Amino acid sequence: MSRHPLMTAYLDRARWFGGKGRDHRVTDVRRVATLPGPPAVTIDIVTVRYPDGSEELYQLPLAHYPEPQERITHALVGPHTDDALGSVHSYDAVHDREAMAVYLRAFAATAPEDTSRVGGLVFHRIAEHELDTETHSTLFSGEQSNSSVAFGDDSLLKVFRKVTPGSNPDIEVHRELTRAGSPHVAALYGWAETDEGTSAEPIDLAMIQQFLRTASDGWDLALAGVRTLLAEADELAEPRPGERLDDDEVVLRSGGDFAGESERLGTAVAEVHEVLRDHFPTTRWGAADVAAIADGMDARLEAQVRDLAALVPTLALHAPALRDVFDAVRHLDVSLTAQRVHGDLHLGQTLRVVHNWKLVDFEGEPAKPLAERVLPDSPWRDVAGMLRSFDYAARSVERDFADGAGEDAAVLSSRASAWAERNRAAFLAGYAGSTALTDSDRVLLAAYEADKAVYEIGYEARNRPGWVDIPLAALARLTGSGEDT
Repeated sequence: MSRHPLMTAYLDRARWFGGKGRDHRVTDVRRVATLPGPPAVTIDIVTVRYPDGSEELYQLPLAHYPEPQERITHALVGPHTDDALGSVHSYDAVHDREAMAVYLRAFAATAPEDTSRVGGLVFHRIAEHELDTETHSTLFSGEQSNSSVAFGDDSLLKVFRKVTPGSNPDIEVHRELTRAGSPHVAALYGWAETDEGTSAEPIDLAMIQQFLRTASDGWDLALAGVRTLLAEADELAEPRPGERLDDDEVVLRSGGDFAGESERLGTAVAEVHEVLRDHFPTTRWGAADVAAIADGMDARLEAQVRDLAALVPTLALHAPALRDVFDAVRHLDVSLTAQRVHGDLHLGQTLRVVHNWKLVDFEGEPAKPLAERVLPDSPWRDVAGMLRSFDYAARSVERDFADGAGEDAAVLSSRASAWAERNRAAFLAGYAGSTALTDSDRVLLAAYEADKAVYEIGYEARNRPGWVDIPLAALARLTGSGEDT
């Protein structure tokens, strides 16, 4: 019996499937390996084809049982007759603790700094860490593009769903930072790949790493800081008779002051960039390369203006000023060192632990092909992403407080701006350290930040139209164009 219709139906309802809304069909299901159970756990690579002829590969680990398993009915792929296993009920394995225990034991059977093989699945271990195979697994429910499973307090398994031949950047970067002893990542314990039936490079399928159980999400911490500020600001504005505080002083005195954390985060990002510069190839960008940066920004702007003409017509009002920002890059008389970077850095990609900050998810911008995501790039791209994230944190909370604010809305906006600017400045101070930013640095940073805001406008227009005013307002600030609606 063909498994293709079952796979197609399951992909249609899987939150990590990137082809929703497009016509597609499963054209091939290739079994990579069968891990000995019970239950039997198989690793399948599914080929999805679209009408334009393009194809994508997705990984689907499956747990197979002879009888239905009501505890995981929500993860049922379907009952069918498997060529090797016979009549079975198949389930998405990440939802099944019994199946994940099988997967974990396969990793644990591999010695540190060694490899082992089960069929076409190759397990690699790099860290002297004894995996706890007696603990139970918990699937994280919030992820959109991959699946992460925690094993007690011990380790975290990330299963890549959309896969591509070649080294996954998340594994590559974690491996080098772990071996370099960086305190700013969760240590990598190992990864799994397949070379089964691939004519090109092996395909990375999963990675297992340190589980930061007590870590706090950086985005959530920032939001809490803004909420505290906006909730307390009225009391702080007039703390004593005759004393008047400006908005920056209100931020400083409130429990919402986050600047110390922002500065420490900036230092952490700088230290990670330094390790990446030392452990991955770098390249020197000359005048033509620098001009190409501006050309790419111009091209993305023109595409957004064209594609969003009906949804965000006011974007066109910013276009002349944006072109000036990008054109300033072309006139820089500098050469730059491009290096491996995070590629998609924002507060949601950070974790605060007891002693420091950690960065996570080094896969890069998901919309870009793998070959582009691993190319050397400017570290200012990461810095610009973080600066935009501080602005988003402030503005998203301001929106929550603005309902019913009436005449106080302008005060809320001013204080949100003060919070964002204070934390942006603190992050930059931590990142730059004792080195002052040059005029060229500031030109590049402004261009990268504006380019990011242009991207955000497209995302919000298509997914959260009510939020598009946040990046539009940022463009008004970045370009001085004055139009923010």
